[in-house]
Amino acid sequence: MKTLSQGLIIHPTAIIEDGARLGEGASIGPYCHIGGDVELGAEVQLASHVVLAGRTSIGARTRIYPFASLGHPPQDLKYRGEPSTLAIGADCLIREGVTMNPGTTGGGMKTIVGDRCTFLAHAHVGHDCKVGSDVILSNNVMLAGHVSIGDFVILGGGAGVIQFTRIGAHAFVGGLSGLESDLIPFGLAVGNRAHLAGLNLVGLKRRGFSREAVKDLRRAYRLLFAPEGTFSERIADVAEEFATSREVQAIIDFLREGRDRAICAPASSHDEGGAQA
Repeated sequence: MKTLSQGLIIHPTAIIEDGARLGEGASIGPYCHIGGDVELGAEVQLASHVVLAGRTSIGARTRIYPFASLGHPPQDLKYRGEPSTLAIGADCLIREGVTMNPGTTGGGMKTIVGDRCTFLAHAHVGHDCKVGSDVILSNNVMLAGHVSIGDFVILGGGAGVIQFTRIGAHAFVGGLSGLESDLIPFGLAVGNRAHLAGLNLVGLKRRGFSREAVKDLRRAYRLLFAPEGTFSERIADVAEEFATSREVQAIIDFLREGRDRAICAPASSHDEGGAQA
């Protein structure tokens, strides 16, 4: 390894194309390849054999492990070389073989990943995804294009999420689940195809939500997925009853923003194919 100006550490076998911007204190390991439009923040660490391409930016102190491939053209047959981007936040952990693609014209031209996210081996983030902060993708998780994920979401190993699906903050998707409908904030989804199996109570406890907040969420959950009335009527009733609960209102806002999108519902729900707002 060779230490250069601004505290850069670059292995002699690394290839860094003209135009690449390297933040102060960045460390580039053996056989890494960094494209000319790539920007690394301060103290980013590339272990070895990492390939960064396209218009990709990596936030400060993010660590990337061997054979990760970030920023290559999206896996969309409609893509024609548009100058789309991939932006990854600060303090992320990206393990071996992870792949992430930039955006497309049909999705706003941007794939965005927040801060402090963890991507375990061979996870994939497709084009035009929007991933919040403090998100964990376990091994072999697959996000298709245009997926939107809120903060503090966890996806278990081998889970797959189809295109355009939304996952609300603090939700949990079980391992090997196939999620094809929107998952409410704080929700717990399991199975293939995935169904709603309750609230992510373990996650709520770990993140310090109050007993009162959890109590409100549990009652609101039962009311939202009760057999009486239409789903729209139940949303309105819950919104009124829990007007002062920030957590319940986050679920209501999520459902209303989705409008007529299918919602991941309990397996016993009377709404065939998932409830709709």
